[in-house]
Amino acid sequence: MSDTDDFREATARVLDREEVEGVLSGSFYQPAPAREKPPRKADKASHYKVICISMYLEDLGRLDAMVEDLKARGLTKANRSALIRFALDEVDLDKVPKGL
Repeated sequence: MSDTDDFREATARVLDREEVEGVLSGSFYQPAPAREKPPRKADKASHYKVICISMYLEDLGRLDAMVEDLKARGLTKANRSALIRFALDEVDLDKVPKGL
């Protein structure tokens, strides 16, 4: 008996022919179950929008300094948005320069 015959005989004892054929044909593995869609997120908030604005670095620095000053005064929830909203409430359109 040759080495090749010994190998085939040993392989036949270890491997199940149907199992090997199933793996080779692709029928051995079950397809992954269909994924369910993730639960839908709650509707987005309708009372605000996230926006993007450009600001000069100097103006942004002033805004951040004001926020830090407010926080130092104990207004721990002060932030850029809150300060801008406050400024909007205080602006007098009649005092806005024409060249703006």
